Amino acid sequence: MARFDPDAATAAYMATLSPAAHAQATAYTQGGHWILLWGWLITVAAAWLILQSGILVGVRNRIEKIRSRPNLTVFCCVVVFLLLDWLLELPWSIYAAWWREGQYGLTKQSFNGWFDENVMSLAISAVVSALIGLAVYALIRRAPRWWWAWSGGVIVAALAVLMILGPVVIEPLFNTYTPAPPGPTRDAVVALAKVSAVPSDKIFVYNGSKQSERYTANVSGLFGSARVAMSDTMFAQGADLAEVRGVVGHEMGHYARGHIFWSVLVLGLLAVVALWLVSKMFPVVLARIAGKPQIAGIADPAGLPIMMALVATLGLLATPLTNTLTRLQESDADHFSFEHAHEPDGLSKALVKTIAYRASSPSWLEETIFYDHPSVERRVHRAMVWKAEHPELVGK
Repeated sequence: MARFDPDAATAAYMATLSPAAHAQATAYTQGGHWILLWGWLITVAAAWLILQSGILVGVRNRIEKIRSRPNLTVFCCVVVFLLLDWLLELPWSIYAAWWREGQYGLTKQSFNGWFDENVMSLAISAVVSALIGLAVYALIRRAPRWWWAWSGGVIVAALAVLMILGPVVIEPLFNTYTPAPPGPTRDAVVALAKVSAVPSDKIFVYNGSKQSERYTANVSGLFGSARVAMSDTMFAQGADLAEVRGVVGHEMGHYARGHIFWSVLVLGLLAVVALWLVSKMFPVVLARIAGKPQIAGIADPAGLPIMMALVATLGLLATPLTNTLTRLQESDADHFSFEHAHEPDGLSKALVKTIAYRASSPSWLEETIFYDHPSVERRVHRAMVWKAEHPELVGK
């Protein structure tokens, strides 16, 4: 019997897509790197225009003309800023998030459908951002030396609440989630959930094809809101039981390994660092703005555009770090799937289908900076190595 060769098996999986398909995936992915940069530039430009317009200064002055109402001022400034920013960035959003996706065959959603959901996202973002803004600016006023540290706790709490409420309140606004029907697929997921110590009573299929043709599944939520959700795109693209087990096993790995908790903790720590840098950089930037509007300092919500431009810049610079965190979690979830689902080929077949929106074989530097998942070729190779090392477990 010929010895199983992981390298040859990986190459065979990569060859299941034509050179033209690989080239299109590479063009889409590398174009996305420029999208990241241009998106940052447009965000900063929009913040600059809002700042120079003096609109937020006018909002602040109008509210405080009668008497000081700091919370109302913050709330109104945050909402007005978000609305103006949304309007200024809308043409770019249409191109990057809708038109370009359609050009690469990654969505069939109509513009009206996309726009309606974008407006809904804006409304949700306005509520969440206003509440966070109220808390952060209150801390700036009351703890001017250490507000950035306490604000990290606010960010952690907000992320935790959103993760708990997301599957129950937010996600159903955009998609329809129905319990997976009785049959082999549901039985396989339930059995896998039980051996993985993951909740097995909430297994859903949702109409992900409404927004995207991407092949995907997820485990979302915390505590009682946790659930397994499979996009209908999986089945439209011919997912068999091996693929379902491999993919869902991966998603269950995120839950079982506590990746959500680690992400919240790390993002909270990064928020503390970012806000500390903002506290140091804000007065420097404000002092160098020619013809700057009447902004008293960082505690003045009329200066929100400066704060948001700094946050966007720091977020861009932190991209390699946050991507590395996610890649480590994705690799760990793959390993969990191997150990519990025993479907290296099922997961590999599914991974090949994701090449359409994530080029399979980037350079090490490109993957480190831009990829929030390990490359498909690397992940498939790890699956084939595991298969070679555990032939007795494959498919069992």
